[in-house]
Amino acid sequence: MSATLELTRRSAHVAEVWLNRPEVRNAFNDGVIAELTEAFRTLGADPDLRVIVLGGRGKAFCAGADLNWMRSMAGYDWQANRDDAARLADMLWTLWSCPLPVVGRVHGDCYAGGLGLAAACDVLVAAEGVQFCLSEARLGLLPATIGPYVVRALGEQASRRFFATAERFDAATAHRLGFVHELVAPEALDAKVAEIVATLVANGPAAVKACKQLVKDVAGRAIDAALRENTARRIADIRSSAEGREGVVAFLGKREPSWRA
Repeated sequence: MSATLELTRRSAHVAEVWLNRPEVRNAFNDGVIAELTEAFRTLGADPDLRVIVLGGRGKAFCAGADLNWMRSMAGYDWQANRDDAARLADMLWTLWSCPLPVVGRVHGDCYAGGLGLAAACDVLVAAEGVQFCLSEARLGLLPATIGPYVVRALGEQASRRFFATAERFDAATAHRLGFVHELVAPEALDAKVAEIVATLVANGPAAVKACKQLVKDVAGRAIDAALRENTARRIADIRSSAEGREGVVAFLGKREPSWRA
């Protein structure tokens, strides 16, 4: 465990990554960005892991950028600003491209870059009362590095509004817009996260990774001959794999597959 990030292993197959700066509502700085990048790069390569949970300690998920870090950047020139933003962009990409499913556990405030972290998760569970805000425009800035992930998760039309207005919107609105998958009472947050984690762990681990990659690869693409051929190849590959064969044989034999043993 570091001063800013806490890693826990619930089991051989489940890891938890906790933002651990409750005194600043888990606002991030360059140190947190570097640690998150390394954590998700390392965990994503772990052959035993099947799911990662991302959450925050204290009263908030993540309030965005740390004020002291922002003060230190006030005198940056263009190149220093670009280099700093590139490190944030790399961290978000590492999270979003992690081959394992990432379940976001969101409570309290989820602002600016914190909303970017949430958007990069595959499944988002939020507690009632959570406040979301893309606040950059209030400071004369824009949510550029988090933008690709937020637009994909929140939707283009909603993003047009909330990027430009910097309004707060609550968890119920985020759920209605499809950004949040599950909305629960605060006291039920951990139970719902655990339920989703158990569902993911029960599935074929290679199949889960392949499903995550499939969505990324087909989203927005024209359903042309090349895509049809690509998807036919993918199902043939997994049907003929050891896991695919085991899953079908176990189902037909009315027994549990080996990965649930």
